Amino acid sequence: MAKVLEPNATIVGREDLSEGLAIYQIALDEELPEGDWFVPGQYMVIGVNNVEEPELGGVQRPMSIASEPGERGYVEFYIRRVGQPESKNPLTHSLFLLGKDERVFLRPKPKGHFTIPGTIGTEDDRWRMYVSAGTGLAPFVSIVRDDISHGRSISKTCVIHGVSRPGDLGYRDELEELQRDHGLVYIPTVSRPAESPDWTGTTGRAEGCFEQQGIEMLESRMGIEKGSLGPELVAVLVCGLQGTIGESILRLSDRGFVPAEKKIRKALEIPDEMTPSLFFEQYDSDPVIDLEDQQILSRLRGGLGLD
Repeated sequence: MAKVLEPNATIVGREDLSEGLAIYQIALDEELPEGDWFVPGQYMVIGVNNVEEPELGGVQRPMSIASEPGERGYVEFYIRRVGQPESKNPLTHSLFLLGKDERVFLRPKPKGHFTIPGTIGTEDDRWRMYVSAGTGLAPFVSIVRDDISHGRSISKTCVIHGVSRPGDLGYRDELEELQRDHGLVYIPTVSRPAESPDWTGTTGRAEGCFEQQGIEMLESRMGIEKGSLGPELVAVLVCGLQGTIGESILRLSDRGFVPAEKKIRKALEIPDEMTPSLFFEQYDSDPVIDLEDQQILSRLRGGLGLD
């Protein structure tokens, strides 16, 4: 029999947003460390034992934290039940069978470098554009919540959140309130508007905002000069699946945004002195860019002025 996990945490809250999409609040048995015990943008590893097939034992997966370090009662996660799992023992299938007061495993130490200090740095005063697909919104919710808690302005923060249907827009009410009260630029976008005839907002995938019409919309919403959306004014962080990340890199290269990822920089022969302005955190394992495709590499080099 596979290894069984020893639970050390309790689900203290669960909010189901739509089918297979939920916000979980999980409290560790031990007290959280004092102070800012993690950096917003980091993740923790959640583990559960297989509920339906106990012989498969436990499974663990990293999940981005959505709560802020100042929240002492629980750690919050924004999770989708995977439709086509890659393993025979998928974490989300067992997790979604569990509700409030049920037990799980939560590795106490947060990890990850997809944070403001780990990417652009805390002193960077450019616009921050957070691009997310689905549950890729989670680290940005944590970052924005922490900014508000510490009295930092979010009036130069733009959150793009791409989902299939309006019901999948997690944290929508909270982000709309931050837009009203604190100047956040919040752009939810729905890729299947035909299924939601009442939706009157932006349509298409998150990366669609980087087509020409979308760029003009962004510049208008951000209140910046037409044609000025570039790395001198804006830093971009992208979180989610391969498609959103890869297309964001491709489309934004035409405006001079330099990716930070080492393999991409090496393949493109980006000089060290070219400061990165686009960072990403990936939730799947497919390469975000086919580095063997010379047409793609040529397009990226051209956009970055490397040819």
